[in-house]
Amino acid sequence: MSQTAPVLTIDGPGGAGKGTISRMIAERLGWHLLDSGALYRLTALAALRKEMALDDVERLTRQAQRLDVVFAVEDGAARILLEGDDVTRAIRREEVGNAASQVAALPPVREALLQRQRDFRQAPGLVADGRDMGTVVFTDAPLKIYLTASAEERAQRRLRQLREAGEDARLATLLEEIQARDARDMQRAVAPLKPAADAVELDTTQLDIPEVVERIETLLAERGLT
Repeated sequence: MSQTAPVLTIDGPGGAGKGTISRMIAERLGWHLLDSGALYRLTALAALRKEMALDDVERLTRQAQRLDVVFAVEDGAARILLEGDDVTRAIRREEVGNAASQVAALPPVREALLQRQRDFRQAPGLVADGRDMGTVVFTDAPLKIYLTASAEERAQRRLRQLREAGEDARLATLLEEIQARDARDMQRAVAPLKPAADAVELDTTQLDIPEVVERIETLLAERGLT
């Protein structure tokens, strides 16, 4: 792993705002972006499409190792291709997110994707968004952020996203799914979801996106990273 390129890790549970905030900071800094959750979602989506059992460790590990994925940007918008198919929206479905959480709990799958994540560390810098970026993947990152928000607030955010996309959803169901995913992520044996010992924790329940971005940019400046 290159020690010359700085890394900002942004970890936390689903719905805390990691993805949006990571993209904004990466774009403003001109740094590379790693959406580590997308790799697990892609593995899960491929498994679902091939009707793999989500506890078939051997097949899922092979799938992770051979993942045919391309991250592209066209007209300022991110696109993700899986085996040549645009799955940018498909990987954000609740079904895929829940499957990804199950797949991510399997140690061999995590190991298969570990080096692929570290390879994203390139100059001038990397913003790494995930659940174990600061605790496992980039333990030497000079700034680690742990974003969180109440489960209720995260469910409300997800409901708004789905409705804006024209999809139907119930708040109570989303809340149950978020709580179940949190429990699964926090209790898994390998790389459980938790703040790194040296992470700065930010609760975004009462903060809007510009406020969070400003706080993180201030921390980057204070540490001489920008």
